[in-house]
Amino acid sequence: MLKQSILIALAIAIAVGGGAASVGMVLNSQEGIGAVSVGPWTAFPDIGTPEADPYSKARVARDGVLALGRAEGLSFVADRDSAGVTLKSECNYRIEGSLPVARFWTLYATDRAHIPLKSGIRRDATLHSLEVLRQPDNSISVAVGTRPEPGNWLSVTGVGAMNLVLTFYDTPIASSTGLSGIEMPRIVRVQCNA
Repeated sequence: MLKQSILIALAIAIAVGGGAASVGMVLNSQEGIGAVSVGPWTAFPDIGTPEADPYSKARVARDGVLALGRAEGLSFVADRDSAGVTLKSECNYRIEGSLPVARFWTLYATDRAHIPLKSGIRRDATLHSLEVLRQPDNSISVAVGTRPEPGNWLSVTGVGAMNLVLTFYDTPIASSTGLSGIEMPRIVRVQCNA
């Protein structure tokens, strides 16, 4: 009798622990149900809509973020560069290329817990579309790193893995048909001090 009770308790503990671990893995992943990837960038277009899947709703609840609706905008997150290597805050990167059409956009860096990284200086650790310098073909080139660089520079500090978050506001790509054929900028590692 005692042996059977212990086996039942063990089976329940394994089932609950395994279930919780698998949900945790899905919630921490930048891939999976409802995700749309364009190069190194991943977005969840349905996250702020009634059609959002349960995992997207759980991400919003866990992170405490204000999810944008389809008509409001779309956030893309990159946790790897264009070569597939994990982004690190102690490395220098260059974000290059064209951006989709949007009324306004922001770019900032976060740690893996989605907490924005500090710049370490008297400068915001974010860039937005109204302050960025553009190339003659309307593309952008942004340096990301700890040392100042001429042109567009996103200052980051710290050590360890990081994400880059690029959010487009009032953009046609947020609609269900707008995601096909969009072009996102590349993320190229320039130098790494790690």
